[in-house]
Amino acid sequence: MNIRRAILTDSAQIAEIYNYYILNTHHTFETEPLSAEEMKERIVENMENYPFLVAEFEGELQGYVYATQFKLRQAYKHSAEVSIYVRNQAKQKGIGSALYKNLLEELAETDVHAIIAGISLPNEASVKFHEKLGYEKVAHFKEVGYKLGRWVDVGFWEMLNRF
Repeated sequence: MNIRRAILTDSAQIAEIYNYYILNTHHTFETEPLSAEEMKERIVENMENYPFLVAEFEGELQGYVYATQFKLRQAYKHSAEVSIYVRNQAKQKGIGSALYKNLLEELAETDVHAIIAGISLPNEASVKFHEKLGYEKVAHFKEVGYKLGRWVDVGFWEMLNRF
């Protein structure tokens, strides 16, 4: 498996991975699938300031991870929110851990101080994954999203960049 920076030609496969979560889970609050072109625009915008990494195996992307500024106000410039998505049929194979390891190494070389993961709940696998990496739960918002016929909570986990 190769972990590398995303390139624009990855946009179709990244959109395919993400669209599974849009259509089938509450793990993202988006409700409409993205086209490859829409994903390409997001990748371009994101890569100007933050890492966007993919995991590739035998020419097929298995997952991706990226960081963005947590909020747009200037005082948040040292806080990043991270998102990770692994191809549904490729879970539990170490892909997420490898992606996160590389992302955290890249963030260690930046001025990012607080690394934040927002997790829609319930999502026991994601909670365990992030806590195993050293994240601590810092917030819980009840019923802030409505998707797939039910109200969804969101929790925030944080890790301080100590690298």
